Amino acid sequence: MTSQDKAPIGRPRGFDADEALRRAMLVFWEQGYEGASLADLTGAMGITKTSMYAAFGNKEQLFRKALALYNEGPAAYGPRAWAEPTAAKVAAAILNGAVRATTDPGCPPGCLGVQGSLAAGELGLPARELLVEWRNAARQGLENRFRRAVAEGDLPSDADAARLARYVMTVAFGIAVEAASGASREELQEVADAALCNWPPA
Repeated sequence: MTSQDKAPIGRPRGFDADEALRRAMLVFWEQGYEGASLADLTGAMGITKTSMYAAFGNKEQLFRKALALYNEGPAAYGPRAWAEPTAAKVAAAILNGAVRATTDPGCPPGCLGVQGSLAAGELGLPARELLVEWRNAARQGLENRFRRAVAEGDLPSDADAARLARYVMTVAFGIAVEAASGASREELQEVADAALCNWPPA
């Protein structure tokens, strides 16, 4: 927690800010940005609106913090996957990670990065734009990793890194949508395995 996040001297918060943010993340994850009312959020967080604004800012700022927490926690399998030694293992780590994260029984089904603004009107535009940036950044990072794999000879010299990255991310986000629709972990693992069968040989 940075100094900017700390409560003013002499005015202790009286609540666990990390736990409150985790609960807000789950509300956004389950209900989406626009679907999550301030009453839903503060009720889950166990704090008043005044405390929420003082600790986290407005709803949009709270959502940004919740997405950052999601990226460091449930979605951390993505950046970790880039460290795998081969492109095939990178793809497998992402798709298998998507299956596990979107079907975790301790969390809402699906993906906060996909569900957060599937149905967003004008009030939800900032959240929708933020999530588009988040998804595009993930795809770009994966594309860069695959470009490195081509340069290293791990992928064929004519492999299209951009196309492969979009393919993997499309399947991963599709897994999230299916999980939110009730697909089981076993069913989604079969999807991930089938997608990996099409991986180009080195």
